[in-house]
Amino acid sequence: MSWITKTLTSSIGRKIIMSVTGLFLCTFLVVHLIGNLQLFKHDQGAAFNTYSHFMGTNPVIRTIEWGLVLGFGFHIFEAWALTRRNKAARSQGYAQWHAEKNSEWTSRNMGILGTIILIFLLVHLYNFFWRARFGGLPKVGGANPEVRDLDNLYLAVVDSFHVWWYVLLYVLAQISLGYHLWHGFRSGFQTLGLNHRKYTPLIKYVGYVFAVVVSAGFASMPLYFFLFTNAQGELAANAPSLLHTVASAF
Repeated sequence: MSWITKTLTSSIGRKIIMSVTGLFLCTFLVVHLIGNLQLFKHDQGAAFNTYSHFMGTNPVIRTIEWGLVLGFGFHIFEAWALTRRNKAARSQGYAQWHAEKNSEWTSRNMGILGTIILIFLLVHLYNFFWRARFGGLPKVGGANPEVRDLDNLYLAVVDSFHVWWYVLLYVLAQISLGYHLWHGFRSGFQTLGLNHRKYTPLIKYVGYVFAVVVSAGFASMPLYFFLFTNAQGELAANAPSLLHTVASAF
């Protein structure tokens, strides 16, 4: 087993782990984004609370959560380990080194982008995941027996998205996520050897579109609630008429 350990702890081994876990987490982002789009339904949070309840009680989803925890853990740890190893290998600086000419901005600042995302992730998990799993959320209530006993996670989201510093942190994290995905998506395929002059341009394009759509999709949620809704999540009177038209369609 020693050869496996040596392989996985080598630079290329760590990069492979980062690539596999990173691409796996990309699938989580897609599922998470699609689910969170329920926030935009004009139903006082009924669809989102039902979705949240399903995700929190379904045994299959709960099992997959452990895979997500391991995926995040390995991805973060391997990024930290690679950064330390690279710094140790360059303990003696170059006499002349123009980083901006030899690498992209995203590549040089993946550590900073990842740190911003990690800080946001910790705050985000406590604010929603921890409270949803271990109490602290009010019930929906009302006359509808199908939803009245569910945790009102929608109200917690609305409250959080009316706090300016949390909205700022959320949007900043999504910008960082966009850059992180832009670089990481194509780098992951390249590390795994899925690199071909015929298909690489397509992979780069898909990675760019994926990064923009995912980060913009997540960022639109706090901005929408902060700018256009009241404390109950209903469209405010000063919201653009187009938003009222779209909301009425739901």
